Amino acid sequence: MSNPDVIVVGAGLAGLACTRALLAGRIKVLLLEGGDAPGGRVRTDAYEGFLLDRGFQVLLTAYPEGRRALDFEALALRRFVPGAKVRRGGRLLTVADPLRRPGQALSHLFEGPGSFTDKLRVLELRQAAVSGELEDLWYRPQRAAQRYLEDLGFSEEMLEGFLRPFFAGIFLERELATSSRFLEFVFRMFATGDTVVPERGMGAIPEQLAARLPSGVLRMRAPVSEVWGHRVRLEDGEVIGAKAVVVAADPVGAVGLLPGMPAHRMNRVTCLYFAAPEPPVQGPWLVLNGEGRGVVNNVAVMSEVSPAYAPPGQSLVSVSVLGDVEGVELRVREEITGWFGTAVSSWRHLRTYSLRHALPAQPPHALEPPHRTVRISPGLYVCGDHRDNSSIDGALGSGRRAAEAVLRDLER
Repeated sequence: MSNPDVIVVGAGLAGLACTRALLAGRIKVLLLEGGDAPGGRVRTDAYEGFLLDRGFQVLLTAYPEGRRALDFEALALRRFVPGAKVRRGGRLLTVADPLRRPGQALSHLFEGPGSFTDKLRVLELRQAAVSGELEDLWYRPQRAAQRYLEDLGFSEEMLEGFLRPFFAGIFLERELATSSRFLEFVFRMFATGDTVVPERGMGAIPEQLAARLPSGVLRMRAPVSEVWGHRVRLEDGEVIGAKAVVVAADPVGAVGLLPGMPAHRMNRVTCLYFAAPEPPVQGPWLVLNGEGRGVVNNVAVMSEVSPAYAPPGQSLVSVSVLGDVEGVELRVREEITGWFGTAVSSWRHLRTYSLRHALPAQPPHALEPPHRTVRISPGLYVCGDHRDNSSIDGALGSGRRAAEAVLRDLER
C-alpha cells in the first residue's frame, strides 16, 4: 500500500472498530499489529482439540456497541444460564434470574445465599440499573461498588456468598473498589440480554471484524517501536507516514508509545484449563466460590456452553483465580477436589494463562469523565477500553469515537 491517510497501531477490538469506521468514511487505512493474529486481549488458542480463551471471558448481547459492530448470528452464540451456581456451606446452591427463570428462582427462593429480603434487594438493584437512558447512567453519582451494595442494604451473607464473587469475576478484583457506575452498567447488560460465547471461542469476535477488512489493510507481525508526529517507526526500522495516527495498543503499550500518557493500574487474573472425562457440573452454568475463602473465584465447564470447546467425549473446565498465586495449579486442584470430589484427580492440566494486564482498574476517579478524550493533539489519537470502560463494549465504542474524531479533523 502507498502511504495511507491514517495509521492505526494495534489490532485489538478498539483498533479493529476504529479501522472499520474509518474505512466506512472512505479513508485509506493501514492497521499495524505486532502479533500473529488480531484480537489483543481477546484471543482463543487451539490446543490438542480444545479451544482455550486467553482468560475466562464472555460477551453480553445487550452491549450496544456489540450490536452495532458484530454479526451475532454468524458468531453462532452459545448461552449461559441466566443465574449461577454458588459453592456455599459445602453445597452447590442455585441463584436464578427471577424475571427470566421465575419457576427456577421460586423453587430456590429460600435457599441461600442471602435471605428473602436480599433477593428483593436484587430486584431493586436491577430496577436502578435498567432505569433511564443508558448514557445517563455514566453521569450518576458514584462510589466504590462495595459501598454501593452496602448502602442498598444487602446482608453480609449475600455480599460474601454471591455478590462479591460475582462482581469480582467481572472487575477482576475482590475488594469491589470499582466504580458503582460500571457495576450498574454491567448489571444492566446482564439483566437485559444474554451472557454468551461464540461457538468457536471468544477469538471469533476479532476474527469476524478482521475478516471484513479489505486485503492489504491489516499488516501482521509489524510491531511499532515509536510514534511521533504523523509517523510511526517499526521495530525493524521502517518509517511510515500518514495524515493521522491512532494508537490502539493496550493500556501498557499505549503508555510506552505516547509520552505523557498516564499509566493505568491493571487488574490481574490467572486462568487454568483442565480436560475432564466428565463435566463436574451439568449445563451451561457459571459456578462461583461463595465460601469466602480459597483461591478459586469462579469455574465454568466451557464445553457445556459450547461443545466445540472440547473434543468429543471430553469436557473443558475453566478455573479463574484473581491475582497471582504461588503454586496455583496445586492449590486449585486441592480446592476443587473439595468441591467436586476425587474425580478431579483424573483431570489433565492443559494450560495456565497468567494475565498480569488483564483489565484496566476502574475506581470511581477513573470514570471521571466517563468518556476520556481520544484526541491527543492534531493528527494523534488514542483509543481502547482505558478511554471508556473496561469491557468489550468500551473497547469497541472507544475505537468508533476515535474514528469519528479523525474524520471530523480530516474534513477541516
